[in-house]
Amino acid sequence: MTIAGTMGYEREQQIPGDYDPNYVPDSVKSFVVHMYRHIREKNVYEIHQMYETSFQSISDRFFKDAPWPSVDAVAPYVDNDHVFCLLYREMWFRHLYARLSPTLKQRIDSWDNYCNLFQVVLHGVVNMQLPNQWLWDMVDEFVYQFQSFCQYRAKMKSKTEQEIALLRQYGQAWNVYGVLNYLQALVEKSMIIKILEQEKEGLEQFTATDGYDYSGGSNVLKVLGYFSMIGLLRVHCLLGDYHTALKCLLPIDISQQGVYTSVIGSHITTIYHYGFANVMLRSLSSQESSYTELISIDCSLPATSDLVVYYFRILIVHFNGKESNDNVDAYRLQLKLFLYEVKQQQLLSGVRTFLKVYSTITLGKLAAYMEVDEPTLRSDSISPPKDMIHVAESKPAKRYGDYFMRQIVKLEGVMTDVDRIKLE
Repeated sequence: MTIAGTMGYEREQQIPGDYDPNYVPDSVKSFVVHMYRHIREKNVYEIHQMYETSFQSISDRFFKDAPWPSVDAVAPYVDNDHVFCLLYREMWFRHLYARLSPTLKQRIDSWDNYCNLFQVVLHGVVNMQLPNQWLWDMVDEFVYQFQSFCQYRAKMKSKTEQEIALLRQYGQAWNVYGVLNYLQALVEKSMIIKILEQEKEGLEQFTATDGYDYSGGSNVLKVLGYFSMIGLLRVHCLLGDYHTALKCLLPIDISQQGVYTSVIGSHITTIYHYGFANVMLRSLSSQESSYTELISIDCSLPATSDLVVYYFRILIVHFNGKESNDNVDAYRLQLKLFLYEVKQQQLLSGVRTFLKVYSTITLGKLAAYMEVDEPTLRSDSISPPKDMIHVAESKPAKRYGDYFMRQIVKLEGVMTDVDRIKLE
């Protein structure tokens, strides 16, 4: 979810008084009937077209400031199919969050729907193919609504007694452990980590097929498991656990094209949170330093600086439900650490530039070139003995293993082709 999109979600809009949840326009009837048929036929192309285009156009025409018809109203048109109704409600709640301000009851109902949907995927027999965009949106929205609920719950002073009682009654709704457990369960049940390992050995074609199953099976569990690793990356970043965040992403080689690059939102979320976690851990390699350099430039602009502050307000999750300033203190601390790291990277970037042209240089001379005082340079970046910096050129070690492996594979291919030739 982008920052701009999140800002849009905070509009205080209420459901219009003339909204009738049981009224189903003909365009909605046609939409659900055709979507249901395409899902049963595993027509991914048509599903994608209806999901991306038709749903949005109908929303703009009939439901710009109102929810879609209730699931009970559309169920008769789709044979009361349980799984389709869960998918419809998933879109229903996502539309509600995007266009209106959900009530506490609606937030809890959305949690229940995700639980039921994921339970079907984890423990039922799901024989359908869905577009990667939809599957990514499920995971992305699941994490977003968790984050939104934590912010909502933290504002206890504005809650009525009825809302507080409802929060206590449904204490498990959007619980951080429940969210993590569902994402982890999808990863484990899908066996996606093993699939990606086997792909490296040439035993799987997951990336080559973008996760789709062209043998008549289902892609839902595998791709949800794949995207759930990115969801775990994001949740652990929200919790400030950057080590675990990066560990969750290890099975995905982000230096290569993958299923995560097939969906723009997934690609941006992956690279952004991967880079963010590395910045906070000071573990970005020299090749990845452009990430912090870009942030350094952006943070120098007033508008961007305001967005950084806003992002940290929504980044740090407050989930204990107590009326306190813990969430404010948490985001301020993380913001302070983040801006300190950006400042460090700005300074180090300048240090690298000057050290490329010197074999030795005094600390005072380097400080003068960089237009900073010597104590600042010493405390923030380097502390050489006797105030003299000696530059040792480092050459990357050559790696021959990959080259020989590629040649071996080529040779085996040639030998296989030779064996197929029938000599007359």
